[in-house]
Amino acid sequence: MSSATVKQRVLDLLRTSSHPLDDDELARRLDVSPRQAINRVCLDLAAQGLVRRRSGPDGKPVNELTAVDGPAAPVSPSPTTGGASAPNPTLPPGDSQEQRLAEKAMIEILGRELGLDLAPRTLPQIDGVRIEVDAADPDLTVLVEAWAHQGSPKPAQKLKVLADALKLVWIRSTLDSSPRLILCFSDVLAAHHFSGARTWAATALADLGVEVHALELPVDIRAAVRAAQERQ
Repeated sequence: MSSATVKQRVLDLLRTSSHPLDDDELARRLDVSPRQAINRVCLDLAAQGLVRRRSGPDGKPVNELTAVDGPAAPVSPSPTTGGASAPNPTLPPGDSQEQRLAEKAMIEILGRELGLDLAPRTLPQIDGVRIEVDAADPDLTVLVEAWAHQGSPKPAQKLKVLADALKLVWIRSTLDSSPRLILCFSDVLAAHHFSGARTWAATALADLGVEVHALELPVDIRAAVRAAQERQ
């Protein structure tokens, strides 16, 4: 597999992930071996300005997309990975950076409302699987998945939210405690299908004890998310 192909797969995964991912998680999800190949690719992407590397919750370096506006940013082979020139894969003008920034703001607001110190958490491995949640308190009394989408969700987006809910329910089943499970939205229209509507999803979430919480973001952050959605 060429380095350019691996780069594009890394970018695609980071674009759809709700969390920054470390090199080990990228290698596992993409089934790339050795893991050092992913490390070299991520360092190249960081050098190109397409990825930002920073320390994650457990101290390991994680990778997240940088904001890309205007002309699409090319991905090309670098001196460290070599390889022949290939068509330039691109990131769409409206990537998920605005949504990630909005989700960070949502977690801060929700934490203040609950009186808890909420932050992204990497949980102990469960049956050998490393798992992350958008937010939890240090004592794991609350587990949160956040979604900053504005407006009614499309069918594929509904499945994404339900997958997040399934993850929370599964995590709770492995813990001795019984944490609150919260799906956090930034728009009442986005949340309606999962709470106020007469749908099987809303009924199932209520029966499973998954709370649906809609809060209000600052106007400028909402506008940024809407602008990103329109670009997409």
